[in-house]
Amino acid sequence: MICGKTHAFAAVRRLVLIAFISTTRKSSISMMVAALWLSASGSLLAQTFSTLHLFGSGGPPTAGLVEGTDGNLYGTTDGYAGKQNGMIFKITPSGTFTTLHAGGAFATGLILGTDGNFYGTSLAGGTLGRGWVFKISPNGTLTTLHSFDNTDGSFPTALVQASDGNFYGTTKEGGINSCLYGGTNYGCGTLFKITPGGMLTTLYNFCTQSRCADGQEPGGLVQGTDGNLYGTTSAGGNAACGGGCGTIFKITKTGTLTTLHSFDLTDGDNPSAGLIQAGDGNFYGVTYSGGANNRSCSPGTCGTVFKMTPTGTLTTLHSFDYTDGANPGAPLIQASDGNFYGTTGGGGNCTTFAGGCGTVFEMTATGTLTRLHSFDKTDGALPTALVQHSNGTFYGTTIRGGANVYHACGGYCGTIFSLSVGLGPVR
Repeated sequence: MICGKTHAFAAVRRLVLIAFISTTRKSSISMMVAALWLSASGSLLAQTFSTLHLFGSGGPPTAGLVEGTDGNLYGTTDGYAGKQNGMIFKITPSGTFTTLHAGGAFATGLILGTDGNFYGTSLAGGTLGRGWVFKISPNGTLTTLHSFDNTDGSFPTALVQASDGNFYGTTKEGGINSCLYGGTNYGCGTLFKITPGGMLTTLYNFCTQSRCADGQEPGGLVQGTDGNLYGTTSAGGNAACGGGCGTIFKITKTGTLTTLHSFDLTDGDNPSAGLIQAGDGNFYGVTYSGGANNRSCSPGTCGTVFKMTPTGTLTTLHSFDYTDGANPGAPLIQASDGNFYGTTGGGGNCTTFAGGCGTVFEMTATGTLTRLHSFDKTDGALPTALVQHSNGTFYGTTIRGGANVYHACGGYCGTIFSLSVGLGPVR
C-alpha cells in the first residue's frame, strides 16, 4: 500500500503542476487541486485486503484456490499431527465457507477438470501411505483414481490437465532410481500421466543421468503452447549447491526429457514452484533461495523471479532483499492487466516469525517489483499461490497465522484472504 500511495501522490504533483501552468485563476486552481486529491484518495482506497476465513482443527491450507464453474472457490487443507484430518472445502467470494469432504492430507490443491469435477493429489494415504490421485465433484463426492506404491512414485504434487484430456503430474520421491533419504532409498521422483478414469503410466524416472544432472524432486507442470510439458526440479543439475541447485526441463507427452537450464546459486536455487507461460511466449517462475541478495534469509539468499525463453535462455528479473519478500515458493500468475502477481513465504515487515510472515507482490514483465501487502500474522503468515477470480479480485491462502495465534495446529492454522487492486472483471 505504501507503493500505491507513492504512485498516487506523484500523479497528483504532476497534475497540479499542469494546472498551474494552464491557468492563473486562484479559484480554478483550488477547485482543480481539490478534485485531484479526491481522485488520489479513490486510487488509494482501491487496494483492499480482507481476511475471509480462519482455519482451525482441519489444519492449514498449503496450496492455493481454484475457481469453479459456479464462481465459488475450492481448496484443500493438509491436516496436522497424523495428517488425516485435512479437508476439501468451498468458499464463496464473500467468505461463506463449506466443508465438502473431511479426512485426508490434501496438501497440493485442486484443479478444475474439463468435465466440471475437481482433481487433485494427497501426499499421504493410499494403500501404502505413499499418496494418491482423486476426483471430487462440486457437491463433495470423492473417488480415488490411483494409489502410489513407491515404484511408480511417492508424494505426488499438483496435476495439470493437458490438451489430450489426460492429467500429468510428478512425485517428489519414488521411482526406480536411487536417492537416499535418511539412509533409505525412496527414489528421486517421477513424472506420470493418468487418464480421467485412473489408468496411470510412468513417463520418466528422475536421476536417470549421472549425478542427477536431469534433476531430482520435481514440482508442478505446465503445458506449453507447443504441446510439451515444462517443469522444475528443486534439486539436481549443477553441483554448485551440493546436491544441485535445481533445473528447468521440457518433456514430451511420451516421456522424452530435455534439461533446459541448471541453476548455479547466483541465478537461483531450489525452484520448488512450477512455471507459467505468459502471453509473450516466455516462461516465468521463482526460486526459493539463491540470487544476489542475502538479508537474514534462510537458507542462503532470498530467492529470485526469472524469465526463460522456450529454448532455455534464462534472465533473472528480480532478486528479493527480504524487505520486499523472501523465499517465494508458489507459482506466479499473469493477471488481466498483463502484470505478474505472486507471494513470498517470508520477508516483509513482520518480526513474529524469524524468517518474516511473507508478502504479496506485483511485477512487470521487465522486472519492476512492487510489494502490495506484508503479512503481520494477525492477517496470516506464509502465503501460498494466488488466483485471480473472474470478478478481478485476487484470492489466496496462508499456511499460518490469523488472530495472533498459531497452535501447531489446533487453532488459527492459516487463513483465506482476498486482495483487490482495482482490476475489473475478467472477460
